[in-house]
Amino acid sequence: MLYPEISESIIGASMAVLNELKPGLLEKTYENALVIELRERGHRLKQQEEYPVYYHQHRVGMLKPDLIVDEKVIVDTKVVAEFNDSHTAQM
Repeated sequence: MLYPEISESIIGASMAVLNELKPGLLEKTYENALVIELRERGHRLKQQEEYPVYYHQHRVGMLKPDLIVDEKVIVDTKVVAEFNDSHTAQM
């Protein structure tokens, strides 16, 4: 883990959001609540910003991460019963 302190804070914030809101809501609702929780914990955030993706100097698409925390950790919020291989590959 490259940034254990930030990652631990993100996990703690995610658990706080889930414990308060409970399961069953839309992914975007949890994401928005997580933004509030992380900011209250002193983190700097970028939410849903777009970044160009290049291959051999050709623009091939866009990357739009849910959150970037402290300009170091990308967070992709997920609302699933359990992670499968597809989720892991996406990460």
